[in-house]
Amino acid sequence: MTGFEYVTYRGSKEGKVVEAKALIETLGPDEVILKVTHSGLCGTDLHYTSQDMVLGHEGVGVVQQVGSQVTKFKVGDRAGWGYLHDACLECEQCLKGDEIFCDKRHLYGTHEFDQGAFASHAVWKAAFLFHIPDSLSSTDAAPLMCAGATVFTALQKLGVRSTDRVGVIGIGGLGHLAIQFASKMGCEVVVFSGTESKREEAVELGADEFYATRGVEKLQIGSKLDYLIVTTSQQPDWSLYLPLMVPQGSIVPLSVSRENFNMPYMPLVLHGLRVQGSLTASRGIHEQMLRFAAHHKIKPIVQEYPLTLDGLVEAMDKLDQGQMKYRGVLVSQHP
Repeated sequence: MTGFEYVTYRGSKEGKVVEAKALIETLGPDEVILKVTHSGLCGTDLHYTSQDMVLGHEGVGVVQQVGSQVTKFKVGDRAGWGYLHDACLECEQCLKGDEIFCDKRHLYGTHEFDQGAFASHAVWKAAFLFHIPDSLSSTDAAPLMCAGATVFTALQKLGVRSTDRVGVIGIGGLGHLAIQFASKMGCEVVVFSGTESKREEAVELGADEFYATRGVEKLQIGSKLDYLIVTTSQQPDWSLYLPLMVPQGSIVPLSVSRENFNMPYMPLVLHGLRVQGSLTASRGIHEQMLRFAAHHKIKPIVQEYPLTLDGLVEAMDKLDQGQMKYRGVLVSQHP
């Protein structure tokens, strides 16, 4: 299949998504060519619309050709990929299974600008692709490649146990998945949202308790929280949430913000609270996440759009306006 043109959708300096042709000239011995069938739409994609790069990083496709040294995949397999493209596999972080923190890591937006999930085809290293379990549809798998991997990583790396109480702020693209994962892990899940409008949905997703926060000066909940997962795009009012934490509890901000992180100092010191940064998954946890999601029937709430220029523009506009419920999935019109 080398030597053929395919369609990509790129950012541009004007901040508009444009259609462009790309050429697969050669296939490395450790690489795989995929036909993209589905791509999740993430808020991070909006941040890169002004860069000259192929957009999209929640990809699912079907293997079309494999390099001479590839044994993990064969033609016809379904495979997915996420935020992490490559790593050195030799440094201390890689040897610990934390490739996401490798100094030489390749991430979406920093490397491989001519490859992305918003395209008809893609070329990736086989070592950073993941088999999609048979019981997961491609539509459901696509948002798990980043959003699912992000919330699952936070829960796993923190060592969350089934006896813990886990708070989740926000019921959106990340939050609705965090509720499901924490619930299926056996945790008591306490959900916070601005208004009462999402109470019923939160309970259906697995919440044990729900609290509306808009206009509230003090939150009264059951037992205190061992962990608090923050998924909102804006920093919360910490004065509401810090009193809810057990001593030595952990707070994990997951959303992307270019603002400074502002939190009262003394409550952290007096109660031994920990604020833990977390990115998305390294390969081992990503594999675990997919198996867990398949076994426990984790199901993203999605809205589908055609994987065309018009479909992308419509989906991105809806996401930018805060009207997406809760993950957009672009679907190829040429299966």
